[in-house]
Amino acid sequence: MATSKNLTMDQGSTFSESVKYEDTNKNPVSLSGYDIRSMMRKSYYSANAVVFTATITDAANGNINISLNFNQTSNIVAGRYVYDVRANTANTAVKIQEGIITVNPGVTK
Repeated sequence: MATSKNLTMDQGSTFSESVKYEDTNKNPVSLSGYDIRSMMRKSYYSANAVVFTATITDAANGNINISLNFNQTSNIVAGRYVYDVRANTANTAVKIQEGIITVNPGVTK
């Protein structure tokens, strides 16, 4: 089962979040052989998505980073979104983390 975690992003700023894949006993799960994908959408049913840069930073310990640069966050309308982080192999798909992501509006352009 995916971990639920709500996040906040500032419009026009670099966004980066560390994610850890753990089992139910809080032990790290190896991500060797997995590809990571992560997106955010205005709702679960929205056709349009913002795709995060998702990188495995330490496969043995289940560490992932999702990020967007300041140009990417500048183009996101302030508001509430849903997101998730998934790990995939040819035979397996696992949702690691999900939640709400709130984009705070920026003033300085």
